[in-house]
This record gives sequence, structure tokens and C-alpha cells, in this order.
Amino acid sequence: MTSIAKSKILIMATDGFEQSELEVPLTELRAKGAQVDIASPGGAPITGWKNRNWGTTQETTKSLTDVRVQEYDALVLPGGQMNPDSLRVAPEAVRLVRGFVSEGRIVAAICHGPVLLVEAGAVEGRKMTSCRSIRTDLRNAGAIWVDEAVVTSNGIVTSRAAQDLGAFVAKIVEEIEEGRHSRRAA
Repeated sequence: MTSIAKSKILIMATDGFEQSELEVPLTELRAKGAQVDIASPGGAPITGWKNRNWGTTQETTKSLTDVRVQEYDALVLPGGQMNPDSLRVAPEAVRLVRGFVSEGRIVAAICHGPVLLVEAGAVEGRKMTSCRSIRTDLRNAGAIWVDEAVVTSNGIVTSRAAQDLGAFVAKIVEEIEEGRHSRRAA
């Protein structure tokens, strides 16, 4: 068991992340005492997407190539259409998602973020949710898609969209405090 106040969490994102889906977990998890890093390809600052336009720029603390899975208790994958679509073709991003899954660490993805779990081959047989526009992608990859605010399958947390952020963050905290999860099959 890990106290949220003693946990270390990584948020992985790039340009086009949904502003609230990065900022709310970042702020709320830090307020609970967690150390939260943000990693992007190359470690460069990233710009969010808000209200159908570019949002604010977010500083990052690491490059994806500098991340060591063993240093973290959890990985958070914000949505937005552009962000996960760009990351799913970045080998280092997919490698990190696979690493978090195979090590039994918490992985939390919201909105379009679960497409990274599809790319990492981590959805087959799992009950999951997401924004409606990628439900077919999840089903085609073998997930059992449901329309719920938050779903957990053996330490993998998924949520639909920004309106579910309260439930999403609460479930991340709960799962971190439960500790690592053995991941044989879904």
C-alpha cells in the first residue's frame, strides 16, 4: 500500500492535450501531496487545447526518453484528440505505457487517452470506458466498452471526459493507495 502523499505520478502528454484533463489531475494530485512530473517528447513545453482553440502552455519536467517506469507509482494519460493520436505513433510513449502495464503500476487514461492503451496492446478483455468517438477502437482491440464515469480493470482506470474528472482523480488516488496490481490476463 502506498499513501497518495508519498506517491510519484507521471503525466504523459504532448501538444493538443485537453487542458482540463491535464490541469485538474495535476493540481488535485499535488494538493494531496503526490509528486507529479509531466513528460513530453523531447521534454519541451506543451500547449493545451481548450474550447476549440489553443490553450495555455505547460512546462514539463522530463523528456519521455528520460522516464524510468520504476520511479513511478502511476501514469496519467490526458485526452484531447491530438495529444494521444500523436503519442500513439511515438515509440517511446508506447514503450512507457507497456512498461507501466507490465510492471503492475496504475495507468489512468481519460477521453481519447485510452487509444494509447490500445496501441500498447493492453485492452483485450478489460472493461473500459472512453469518449464515445473511440469506443469502436476499444471494442475492436478486445475491450468491453461501457458508458460510465469511471471504470477500473485491475489497476487500469479509464474515464469518459472532463465532466468525469472528479471521479477519475478519486479513483486514481484509491488505486495508488491499493498498490501495484498483478497483471496476468485482463
